Amino acid sequence: MNNELLFLGGFLLFILFILAIDLNMGRKSEGVVTMKKAGLMSFFVVMLSMGFYFLLTSYGHLLHGIDSIAQLQEVIAKHKHPVKIIPDNFEQSIHLYNQNLGLEYLTGYIVEYALSVDNIFVMILIFSAFGVAEKNYHRVLFWGILGAIVLRFIFIFLGAALIAKFGWIMYVFGAFLVITGVKMFLEKDHDDKIDPEKHPVVRFANKYFKVHNQFVGNHFFVVIDGVKKMTPLFLVLLIIEATDLIFAVDSIPAIFSVTHDPYIVFFSNIFAIIGLRSMFFLLAGIIDKFRFLKVGLSFLLTFIGLKMIFHNQLENWGFQTSHSLIIIVSILALSILGSLIFPEQKKERKLKYDPENDDQFRH
Repeated sequence: MNNELLFLGGFLLFILFILAIDLNMGRKSEGVVTMKKAGLMSFFVVMLSMGFYFLLTSYGHLLHGIDSIAQLQEVIAKHKHPVKIIPDNFEQSIHLYNQNLGLEYLTGYIVEYALSVDNIFVMILIFSAFGVAEKNYHRVLFWGILGAIVLRFIFIFLGAALIAKFGWIMYVFGAFLVITGVKMFLEKDHDDKIDPEKHPVVRFANKYFKVHNQFVGNHFFVVIDGVKKMTPLFLVLLIIEATDLIFAVDSIPAIFSVTHDPYIVFFSNIFAIIGLRSMFFLLAGIIDKFRFLKVGLSFLLTFIGLKMIFHNQLENWGFQTSHSLIIIVSILALSILGSLIFPEQKKERKLKYDPENDDQFRH
């Protein structure tokens, strides 16, 4: 337990350090994030994530303080890792364990990163519906990510406790993901809209708190006539947090299909989340080009849900974490390639000839 707390504490300090750098960059650029800066930040976060993958493949056993075959067997049984240890060969067994741990982390990271793209769709709608100035995007996303880290921490370790105590809950999670995947596929062509006045968060805030009706720069609160009021920018932040909470209901069970180790779930989740802000600025202008991405995500959720439902049968068939990774990457790659090869054709408005207006086609 001491090893786990030290590992987790060090990880959280590292993440806070990265967020501090991110916040400082936002202040220097006055909130406006260019495509180039977003690309560099995305590359930086992905490289950090891959660095953590290599750290786990070499020293992952230190997370749980494993120093004997007996302890290794206990950890593997507790978190249901698909690893077969080699009796009387501790070093080779640890190597296999670390390789699988890294693979579970990488698979979970890719799943969470992919599902975050759907989150970006909604964020764009929210900013557009509320008329948020582009220079304030960074501030809202930064504090939104910080809040998401706290919420994910609670959700993940609560979910791990439930799974450990009630094994059947995996089937519930699996069925929920299958239903979500099918629903996403059926609604792939629906135009999502957000009505600021009718949004539940706005209604709740207006009912129980003092809310100012205008933006005041990048401030979340403002004092008017001695009364402290929320600004619309803080309402947007609350909606972003509520949206992430909804997405967490999908993404966290999805990663538990890859690994039952709550620390690996948390690490993969958080690395994907800290990359969400830079990915938002990178994809905001071109995300509509990936027309088949929602189809891919719907298949991804359905696959993960089925994997959770039939996990015992798959284990008996020798289904490994590497197989999950191959299928997940293939689904995402096909949806992206399909979008690029078969772009959506824009409908051209056809003019009808009116004999009484012969000048309509003249320039």
